[in-house]
Amino acid sequence: MPYLLDTNHCSYIINGNSQLIDALNAHGNDIIGISIITYAELLYMTDKSQRSVQNRIAVESFLNQIDLYLIDEETAIIYSRIKASVFNQFAPKDKNKRRHTSMSNLGFTDHDLWIVATAIQHGLTLVSTDNDFKRINQVESFSWESWV
Repeated sequence: MPYLLDTNHCSYIINGNSQLIDALNAHGNDIIGISIITYAELLYMTDKSQRSVQNRIAVESFLNQIDLYLIDEETAIIYSRIKASVFNQFAPKDKNKRRHTSMSNLGFTDHDLWIVATAIQHGLTLVSTDNDFKRINQVESFSWESWV
């Protein structure tokens, strides 16, 4: 089965969480990857850290072991559909209130929507502890689990 790791699971693995390292090793015959969005989030975390050089080396070492999924036109089409569906489901129904409502007001980030779009596009099971994915899954069905 192919998997797409979210940023939180990647961070746990990079930081040596034995439970997640064991889970990753148990899936050694499976395709494991991350979205380019997760890659950007990991790089941002290293750039803002006190130990940016050491953390960048750890991230790059981790990335050498997994696949990287990029965003393309198909991803954008799926992302747009998901974003509209999530907005329509969770935004206020009153027209005036909807105009002043953003995805972040609803508790969603565009990053999470891009990651879900990537998982759907490539038929991947998203692996995360982020409960926002549970809410997105109420609107757009996709395979999702946590290894924690």
